[in-house]
Order: sequence, then C-alpha cells, then structure tokens
Amino acid sequence: MADLLLVSSPAPGIIVISLNRPDKRNALSIALIDQITEAVVACAGDRSCRAIILSGQGPSFCAGLDLKEASISGHSERSARALERMYRAICQSPAITIAAAHGAAMGGGAGLLSACDLVVAAEDLKLSYPEVKRGLIAALVTCLLRRQLSDRKVRELILLGQAISAQTALDMGVVTQVCPAASLMPSALHLAQEACLGAPGAIARTKQLLDDLAYRPLEEDLQIAMGYHLSARNADEAEEGIAAFLEKRPPKWGQRRQ
Repeated sequence: MADLLLVSSPAPGIIVISLNRPDKRNALSIALIDQITEAVVACAGDRSCRAIILSGQGPSFCAGLDLKEASISGHSERSARALERMYRAICQSPAITIAAAHGAAMGGGAGLLSACDLVVAAEDLKLSYPEVKRGLIAALVTCLLRRQLSDRKVRELILLGQAISAQTALDMGVVTQVCPAASLMPSALHLAQEACLGAPGAIARTKQLLDDLAYRPLEEDLQIAMGYHLSARNADEAEEGIAAFLEKRPPKWGQRRQ
C-alpha cells in the first residue's frame, strides 16, 4: 500500500505534508486523518519546525470526507472524532500552518484548508462546504469559519453549499492569496520562509492570543459542534444524502432510503 502521506523538508524549518490518495482525490479516510494529525503533532514537538505546508498529490487538494467509508455502520463517531482531533492539532500547532490548495477542496477538505493560518490557492481551485446537500451539517468547519469570516459570508457558504472559485474565495476572505497553478508551491514556500523570520515563541503565543480573544476557546466550540455533527450523521437525511452521492443521483429528502 502506498504511503497516505508524503512528508518532506524543502528548506530548514519548513515541513511539507502532502496528502497521497490521488486516485481518491485525497478523500479523508480515517487512516489518512489520523496520519495527518500524527504528522502535525510530531512537527509541534520539533522545535526546529517553524512552518507546515499542507498540500495534495494528484488533481485535487482534498475531496472531503471519504463518504464510502463514512457510510459503513459504526464509523460515524470514529471519523467525526478523528476530524475534530485533526482540526484541533492544526489550529493549535505552534508553527504557522499554510494550505497550498489546487483543484478541489470540498467538505472536510475545505475544512482542512480552513484550519490553516494561511491559504495559498491555485487559480483552478473550486471550494465548497456542501454538507447540507448530503443531509449533513458543516458543524466542525463552522467553528473555524466563524473565527475568520463575517456571519453573512459563513451563512452563504454553509447554508447554500455552492462551489466557489479561488477568486471568490479570496474576495470572501477564505483564502490568503491566489496564484497560477505552476506557482502554487513556490508561493507557499515564500510564505513559509517569511514565517521563519518571526520569533517562534512570539508566533506561538500570538496564535494562542487569537484563540483566547474569541468568544469561546476553540476546544469548547468543537465540543458543541460535535453534538450537531453526530446528530446529523446518525439521522435519516444523512443516510439518504450519502447514498444519493455515492449512487450519483439527486437525494430524495423526506423519504427513507429503501
């Protein structure tokens, strides 16, 4: 089995963590989520690591949660808890985290992007939080977006679930900058090198300050959101929404799956 992650260090103090399920558009299986978390935590324990770049192999950054796996009985809570740990590890990393996103970032993949401090988007990026169209709630991701965007923008993204372009994402404040696809990694590396110029302790404490100044600490928000996430995941609408997605048909809301 190929490694689910590719980890490299292109320059001192910079670690690149690249999702490596290109045949599945880097969909977030539980195993991949756990490996991302472990890699980010390992970087946090390495004092020489100043910046982490998250990227994706193949045509997409990340297509979101592996819904085929998530549809298996008993996997709902396990994958939800894994997602929460991953988002928390990225947000609370003392290093500056940078997403280098191209192709598609959907659902949990858009959440992965949103968990990072900075986001460099290729011009071809399409981004969406389509959970409501699957009978789900973008609960954990909302904890992140509410810290970054206006209430109106958050509502537009998570209530409509529409795909937006890289430029629209930039205009809304979802991403930091947009560049040609060929310049994606050089642009992310440039930001990472800038990050290495700051004092590591000051950067870590500044990130903690940003969380402390929020209405509630991130961990409290994630615990509240987890209740909403699991209630949706275990409801009839999620069963129908996920089935419709896998079967490539429109969902039949209000009807039980036969």
